[in-house]
Amino acid sequence: MKQFLSFSRPVPRWVILIIDLVITGFSFTLSYFVVKQFEFSEIMRGHFFVYTTLYCAISLPVFYFMRIHTGMLRFSNVYDVMRISLAVLITGVLYPIAVVSVVNREYHINTLNISGVLLINFFISCTLHMMLRSMVRGFYYYVKHNAIIVKENVLIFGSDTEAMLVKQAIESSITNKFVIAGFVETDLNRANVTIQQKRVYHIRELHMLKTKKKIDKLILMNEQLDNNDKKIVIEKCLQFGIKVLTVPPSDQWIYGKLSLKQIQELRIEDLLQREPIIINNEKISRELTGKRILITGAAGSIGSEIVRQVLSFHPEMVVMCDQAESPLHEIQLEMEEKFPDANIKIFIGNIRDRNRMLIPFREFRPHFVFHAAAYKHVPMMEKHPSEAILTNVMGTKIIADLSVLYNVHKFVMISTDKAVNPTNVMGTSKRIAEMYVQSLSSVADNLVDQTIMGLINNDSKHGANGNTKTKFITTRFGNVLGSNGSVIPRFRQQIQNGGPVTVTHPEITRYFMTIPEAVQLVMEAAIMGKGAEIFVFDMGKPVKIVDLALKMIRLAGLTPDEDIKIVYSGLRPGEKLYEELLNAEEKTLPTHHEKIKIAKIIPSSHKVVRDIEDLISLSRLEDNYGIVKKMKELVPEFKSKNSQYEKLDLQLNKAFTATAAD
Repeated sequence: MKQFLSFSRPVPRWVILIIDLVITGFSFTLSYFVVKQFEFSEIMRGHFFVYTTLYCAISLPVFYFMRIHTGMLRFSNVYDVMRISLAVLITGVLYPIAVVSVVNREYHINTLNISGVLLINFFISCTLHMMLRSMVRGFYYYVKHNAIIVKENVLIFGSDTEAMLVKQAIESSITNKFVIAGFVETDLNRANVTIQQKRVYHIRELHMLKTKKKIDKLILMNEQLDNNDKKIVIEKCLQFGIKVLTVPPSDQWIYGKLSLKQIQELRIEDLLQREPIIINNEKISRELTGKRILITGAAGSIGSEIVRQVLSFHPEMVVMCDQAESPLHEIQLEMEEKFPDANIKIFIGNIRDRNRMLIPFREFRPHFVFHAAAYKHVPMMEKHPSEAILTNVMGTKIIADLSVLYNVHKFVMISTDKAVNPTNVMGTSKRIAEMYVQSLSSVADNLVDQTIMGLINNDSKHGANGNTKTKFITTRFGNVLGSNGSVIPRFRQQIQNGGPVTVTHPEITRYFMTIPEAVQLVMEAAIMGKGAEIFVFDMGKPVKIVDLALKMIRLAGLTPDEDIKIVYSGLRPGEKLYEELLNAEEKTLPTHHEKIKIAKIIPSSHKVVRDIEDLISLSRLEDNYGIVKKMKELVPEFKSKNSQYEKLDLQLNKAFTATAAD
């Protein structure tokens, strides 16, 4: 390392100037000898030293004033080559003048074919100067690569043009730490050939390559990761402990060159992605362009993605509402950078505060409301049921009522699969919020909370009323990849810390969807909704959480149970083994989009409003058992799991049995 650092220091400029002068003298000497056909006796009689000394004397000031010696040799480029050629040419032009003025006149010597010597000298001198710089550059990078970087043997997936570009980009990088061992193909017809001095191997040889060639990693393009061939290769790599790296498509390379920083480790999110969703952007654009849109929970995972996608449709205004100051500031900066011409309003407030929430409705009069603000963590809400009700139920009620009173065209609520046959407080609170939204849709004149009506009586002259039919739409989906507090970031952190990875139960499963994918479907559902629907998204197949953990460990190049242990911690309060998207009594109706279905919901009467008011009153009293008991009355299918509230189910069952016996 010390040797390399000393080599990295620039060589003094006067040393480079002397070396250039030596090369100049040598090239002139060689040219002189060639013209004289190496006849040494004649060379000595022809005053060789006079001619050579004069040439060096002229080249010294030319090279100095053209600053040939000031550049660092290891960073020489085409511009430096041009300057050297020009310096040699200028010296060649001045030299005959000096010969006539000095040698011929003072020494009366005229024994040299000057034009022949200068012509040969030009090519020899330029070549030697360029060779010096090329050799220094090559030696520098050879020493640098071998002194600091431990090389990794890698394979590249594919043998097409894209794979060739990846190979060339990696090998040409000055900070390259990879040795390309070859290419990998799943097609036997493409294997066992040589391309650019590298062999193409078949996937069946992967285990042999891992053992014999010490393959550490495989590189592939991160586009079309759903391609079956790539899935086969990835599974093989995970099986044999080979890490998978991805590079972006060549059209995304920085200035047309692949940066090693763009080579990333394959993430579990990439493996869980499905076929891209096709949505009707034209129809969404017609609905949202020129509209004012309010988004609650705008700083959260789903809310911030709604902001991103909504702004792409050129609305008149987007109001981002959240109580989290710092995350809201971050999303504001991001959006102002990406959409500099957009009209973005920031509103900090708690959806539980009626007076505060009046302000964005009164000032901005939104056409659409996307309600994403909610508490979502199951164990946390199991311990704090009053908070779940005040935010998820009362907060939704306030925003929904204001949407009616201020003539919002559509109110879109973001719900969860945990609201179906709930086993926890959080899921039940979201189901009750769904029920309230349904009750508003079922009443002809959109009856709302009279407390809020009283707050805005003075606003009636500005257009606030309860006569316009607001369309209420609910979207229900499962876990989203990469959301705040989700299992994947937690597993990733545990793996980085050396384990163990904690899984609650070996059989627990969950649905997964990417955040952009989920929001795309929210947009589509919002546009197609006619009011009172609960839209259910196709979440694909459920994933075993333990399988997720195993793949993440292997993606990190580690071996489960050897490098990283998996520990089962037991189900958390309120947690169930699997989630559902539909109640047993709910059926689905198809829509024009194959991934969106409408749940045939159990109607909610307006009586639910009075029950919800009672529930909110209990929440203000912090009566946890009273709150949960009331929730179970409102949502009979709510059966607590692994929770302190399970005894309430026993009490209710006994009461029901006693009533039935009477």
